[in-house]
Amino acid sequence: MDGTLVPWDQATVHVLVHGLHYGTGAFEGIRAYETDRGTAVFRLTEHMERLVRGCKALGIPLEWSADDLVKAGKETLSVNELRSGYIRPIVFYGTGSMGLNPVGASVHTVIASWEWGAYLGEDGIENGIRVAVSSWRRIDQNSLMPNAKGTGGYVNSVLAKQEALRGGYDEALMLNTDGYIAEGSGENLFLVRDGVVHSPPVAAGVLDGLTRHTVMTLLQEDGIEIRESVLTRSDLYYAEELFFTGTAAEVTPIREVDDRPVGSGRPGPVTRRAQQLYMDAVTGKLGAHSEWLEYI
Repeated sequence: MDGTLVPWDQATVHVLVHGLHYGTGAFEGIRAYETDRGTAVFRLTEHMERLVRGCKALGIPLEWSADDLVKAGKETLSVNELRSGYIRPIVFYGTGSMGLNPVGASVHTVIASWEWGAYLGEDGIENGIRVAVSSWRRIDQNSLMPNAKGTGGYVNSVLAKQEALRGGYDEALMLNTDGYIAEGSGENLFLVRDGVVHSPPVAAGVLDGLTRHTVMTLLQEDGIEIRESVLTRSDLYYAEELFFTGTAAEVTPIREVDDRPVGSGRPGPVTRRAQQLYMDAVTGKLGAHSEWLEYI
C-alpha cells in the first residue's frame, strides 16, 4: 500500500474514500504461473503500462512509474510465497474530498496477490460454459471509456453477471448500444466460422485485452486466419465455436448461448488449440515469445 508492505488484515481504507463512493479508480488483473524456471508473471510490464495509461485517461494522478509498479508487483507475489497466483493493482482516490470533484483527495496505490483458480470453473475450462445475451448494454464510448479499466464502469459488468447467474447461466454476453456484440462481463469474445476466427474490434466497446492480443497472435502464427469483425446476435447462433479470453478466464469455451448449442455442444478444435497455445505460452513451454514472461 503506497510503497509499504502491509499485512492482509491491516490493508484497510477509510469509509469516506472518494473511490468507494464514486468509483474513481483504475485497476488491472495479472496472473503468475509456475514454470520450469520458477514463477513467471505473464505480460506484467504491459499490464502496468496499461494501468498508467488508464489513470491518465481517467485524470487520476499517479506518482509511481510502470517500472515501480512492476517491481512492487513482483515483491508482493514473492513475499506471499506464491508459486502461481493473481496480482491486483488498483489506484484510487482517498479522503480529502466528498463532492464529485476529487480535487484535494489523496491518491492511493495498492497491489495485492493471492491464489486464484479457474475464474469460470475447472468444468468450464474443460467442457465449456452456458452464456446468455444480457439485457444490459455494454457502456458506450461516449458515456465512459470501455478501454480503460475504471472501477466505476464495472458496475455495468456486475449487473450483467448477476442477471446471467440468476437465469441459471455461467456468464453474460453484452451487446453495445448499437446492438452489436461487444464482450462478456469480464472477458473478450472470439467466434469461429468456416475456419476463420473473428473478434469484435475495440471500437465496438471492448477492452483491448492482453489475453485477447496473445490469443490472436498465437493463432495467427499457427496459420489460422484472424479478423476483427462487427458481429451480430445471429452470428452467435451460426457460430461453429465460441470462446472467451481474459486474464482471469484464460481461454474458456462456450458450449451454449441463449439455450442454443454452439456447434456440437462441445469445445471445438480451434478453441482447444487456443487453450493449448495459451497455456504453453504462460507456462514457458511454447519456446516463442519468452518476452511475455517476467520471472520472479
